[in-house]
Parts: sequence; C-alpha cells; structure tokens
Amino acid sequence: MAERELDPVAATAVDERVPSVVASHVSITYRVFSPGRAEETFDTDDETSAIRRLVRRGSQGVGVREVEAVKDVSFVAYRGESIGVLGSNGSGKSTLLRTIAGLVPPTSGQLWINGRAALLGVNAVLMARLSGRRNIWIGALAMGLTPEEIREKFDDIVAFADIGDFIDLPMSSYSSGMAARLRFAISTCVVPDILVVDEALSTGDAQFRERANERITQIREQAGTVFLVSHNPGAIASMCDRALWIDRGRLLADGKPYPVAGLYTRKYGQHRHIWRERYAEVHRVIEEQGLEAARDLLRRYEPEGGW
Repeated sequence: MAERELDPVAATAVDERVPSVVASHVSITYRVFSPGRAEETFDTDDETSAIRRLVRRGSQGVGVREVEAVKDVSFVAYRGESIGVLGSNGSGKSTLLRTIAGLVPPTSGQLWINGRAALLGVNAVLMARLSGRRNIWIGALAMGLTPEEIREKFDDIVAFADIGDFIDLPMSSYSSGMAARLRFAISTCVVPDILVVDEALSTGDAQFRERANERITQIREQAGTVFLVSHNPGAIASMCDRALWIDRGRLLADGKPYPVAGLYTRKYGQHRHIWRERYAEVHRVIEEQGLEAARDLLRRYEPEGGW
C-alpha cells in the first residue's frame, strides 16, 4: 500500500481548498476460502500416494477465491466537506471507507491521508460485558485521551449518549439505538481530522439524528472531513454537501447529493425497472471505454448532476 501524508502547500498550489483524502485508482481484493475441487484419488499401493493423502486430508475440498470489493476508485476529499456514500449491500462502500480509516490496505492504487482518520469509533475495543461507564474510559483511552481529559469530557459524553441509568449497566443490555448513541458520543468527543460514520445513525431516533447532525456540523466547521455511509438517500441529501455512489465496487457518481441520490433511487427505488437498462449501459461503457465516457453518459441522464 502506498500511503503517505499530504503536503498541504503543494496540494493547494492550484486549488485553495486543502485535500484531506486523495484516492488514486484504489482497488481492494479479498481472498476468501470456498469449496474447491474434490481431493484427487491415488493408487493405494503407492507409498508416495499414501503420504499425499495424509498431507491433503486437512484441506480436502477447500479452495481460495478472490473477491473484488473495490475497483479502480479515484476521488479527492477536502477539509470541511461532509460526503455521503451511497450503495446497496455488498457494493464496497464500507470496505472503501475502512481503507480510508486505515483498517484495510488497498490491493493496488495509492491513498494519501492528510491527518488522522477515525472510523466511528471504537467498536473494536468496546466490550459488551462491561458497563457503559467502563466502556467510555476504554474507548476514550483508545482514542488517545489522557485520564484528566476523560474526566473533563465524561459528563458531556454521557449527556450526548442520553442513556440515563443504563450508563452503569453492561452494554449487552443496551438496545441498538442506545449502543449507537454511546459509540457516536465517544467517537466524537475529540474532533478527528477525518470521521467515517458507517450506518451508525440508522438506528437512532429523530432527536438523536438531529443532535448528531449538529455534531457533524461542528466537526466540519473545525476543518474536519466527514464521510457518512448510508442506505438512506434522504439522510445523505439532508446531512451532506457532496455524495459518492459506489455500485458493484466502482465509483459510479460523484456530485451534489440530490442528483446522486436521485440516480441511486432510480436504480434501487420504486421505478428501478425503468432505469435498469440505462445503468447496465453505464457499466458496459465503464468496462469498454472507461470512467470518463461513463460520466458523459450520466450527464445525458442527469445534466445537473455535476458529473
């Protein structure tokens, strides 16, 4: 993986905006185990064949398959942007943003990060058997806060999470919404340079989403960059000033939220059958002529999309 810090001076030579993430032809491929060919048969009278059977016994019927989760994705994100990432299940959107957060290395291409990226949080270090109080300490320490800083921010974290007396109960007793609120409160108690929110707001109520939106706005105002992953085009359109659409591993659209959300809805919404042939044509153009030709085609479908 080629990942290094950006030079803000060089990056702003042409554009006054400061890039926070630059992805250049990033592809991510997983190797997964899957059923393979049946074990070969050997002559039972051959001593070598007997040894081969013993060696292969543990791996009988197991093969390795490569899955292309992200394919040749390029974009530039800037400080102060709130970028929504749309995509259906299995589209590769979460994999791409886990790469931005430093959790999954790209298989090919280059990725530059200007600052520290945080994937909404601290899911990996929170423990279901421990109380919310203990998990606040664990999560905040994992984010680099000192004990003194945690004491200063503790009451604010509890107030934002709004889980009341559950703060002293194990997280295993929390509803999905309560757990999401606590994770969000811990993750945003320190303003990161790049915050990746992966479906965390989908389980919250309207009041929590409003408060979360206010917190995201604060992060943006402090020159942070926010990536918000969601299946909900309405949430992307209302909370973001830019949207990316990842479809079958490829970046299919990058532009203003409403047009991008409109295109996504046309493929997966109520009238998707009308647009199915058009998007099949877009994918064919990508494979045969490249991304620029596909964007030209999208401009014909949606002139105001900012392609």
